[in-house]
Amino acid sequence: MPAYSNIVIAGGGIIGNSIAYYLSRNFDQSCTIIDPIGIAPAASGKAGGFLASTWSDHSPSVGPLQRRSFELHAELGALFGDETDYRRMTASAVAVNPNLSMQKPGGKKLEGIEWADTQGVLGGSSLGDEATIAQVHPKKLCNCLWEDVTKKVGSTLITGRVVEAVLEKEIIVGVKLEDGRVIDADALVVACGPWSDEAQNWFGSKSSVPRMLGVKYHSVLVASPRVLSQAVFFQGAGDPEVYPRKDGDAYITGFPDPPQLVSESPGSEEVREEVVDKLTSAMNVVSTELGGKDPHTKQSCYLPTTQDGNPVIGRIPEVEGAFVASGHSCWGILNGPATGEAVAELLMNGKTSHVDISRLGADRFSIL
Repeated sequence: MPAYSNIVIAGGGIIGNSIAYYLSRNFDQSCTIIDPIGIAPAASGKAGGFLASTWSDHSPSVGPLQRRSFELHAELGALFGDETDYRRMTASAVAVNPNLSMQKPGGKKLEGIEWADTQGVLGGSSLGDEATIAQVHPKKLCNCLWEDVTKKVGSTLITGRVVEAVLEKEIIVGVKLEDGRVIDADALVVACGPWSDEAQNWFGSKSSVPRMLGVKYHSVLVASPRVLSQAVFFQGAGDPEVYPRKDGDAYITGFPDPPQLVSESPGSEEVREEVVDKLTSAMNVVSTELGGKDPHTKQSCYLPTTQDGNPVIGRIPEVEGAFVASGHSCWGILNGPATGEAVAELLMNGKTSHVDISRLGADRFSIL
């Protein structure tokens, strides 16, 4: 397969930026990213940034992608240093007392858990140490990737919304935007997260673009009194998750909405105060360190999910030059680098060399 030379990526999140980065790094190839807002406007700017290398080892399709991406995150952490807040950390699971709402934090720490109190929870267990668990600040990582790309090969960011692929005999020749502009292209990669579902209408009746839903998560950030280094996944009381960050913030999320077609615009997702209250109330009864603090940031975002729960990565059947990379669910930040590397290889070499993505192709949905 010939290498593409005029590549457009629809979507400025972690996936789009990772593709652009590995096109630049491995092939000295520039590209154009098109996004309605800019770099990391939605989930990639609001995610927790939790990284785990082995949690998908049960999956022959996603496990190798996850392990490869964990390695690439370490390389990026070494390259960008403190600019992305990359670090190794630990993770634990904590079972919450069913009568959580009746409890008050006791101030005594649960054995083996860095910051959760004994009162209000039943016990805890390790989910991984520094060998398999890490963390990055997603927004800072996306900014670093894009800055590196623009310095190296002069790629372009266009603010706009893709509405159609321009085709000649089922071959990509351009991309049409909502405002009427047409951008020349010989390849188009759909990497719009949950908004990738809009690509159902981009390629005509012959294309096979899988449906994409979004799972809405709220999150809050509070300033912790000290820098913590252990993520905790609570079991019960809505299953909140807490990711302390290197900058002293604690990222708290949970209480997801059911999967749905996304109608809200990227960067303008509604924040519901009742969900924020649930998150802060949970912290009030399990941690004296993180409870009782007003969040300085309240936000929400949608995580993209496919029909079978696995990402879709590869060519879009029936249209030459059409590709998709989306549907990574809660592992978008983790699997971004390996996805970007694989798609860059597919664009330039016609095949991947580090991870086999054949089981993640869009054509698998035709048999479901």
